[in-house]
Amino acid sequence: MAVFASNEIVFPDRKPYTEWVRGRPLKKMGAVYRHGRLQSLLAQAMSGWARGRGRVALEWRFRVNPPGEVIRPLVPDIAYLSYETVAREDAAAAQTPLGAPTVAVEVLSRGDLRADVEDKIATYLCAGSAAVVIVDSGTETIAVHERAGVSGFAAGMTLTLRAMPGFALDVGELFAQSLE
Repeated sequence: MAVFASNEIVFPDRKPYTEWVRGRPLKKMGAVYRHGRLQSLLAQAMSGWARGRGRVALEWRFRVNPPGEVIRPLVPDIAYLSYETVAREDAAAAQTPLGAPTVAVEVLSRGDLRADVEDKIATYLCAGSAAVVIVDSGTETIAVHERAGVSGFAAGMTLTLRAMPGFALDVGELFAQSLE
């Protein structure tokens, strides 16, 4: 059950996690193996890159605050939060950050509605995320959404992110490893 505290929507911190999407509570779906494997592989690659630059975690709850809107919980599959946004020394603020992650990654699940995914993308970007990465295991593609537009990546390409300079990941290899 949602609790409305001042200008913030709050849900209990237990699985299945609940997000606020398109003006309603939305429970995160349980992952199948490939979904979880993609999360794990991407998180490992991002964590290696992020050393000394920021934090990376799986299913990390953010209190996302788009300007002029209610603060709402979103729980990206993977999040990168730069030390420029929340300092390395501020471990308490990093637990459930007020604001958007620097980069949010969503691995699509079979039951995801396109309208819900689009709302999350718009909310993250409006609230300050530099990029939202959408991973589609069905088409084996990755879309990187930034305020300037969308970039697509597929097998034979290297995933790069402006928000993570120097990060590079072979897309074909990522999807191949997700089947192991």
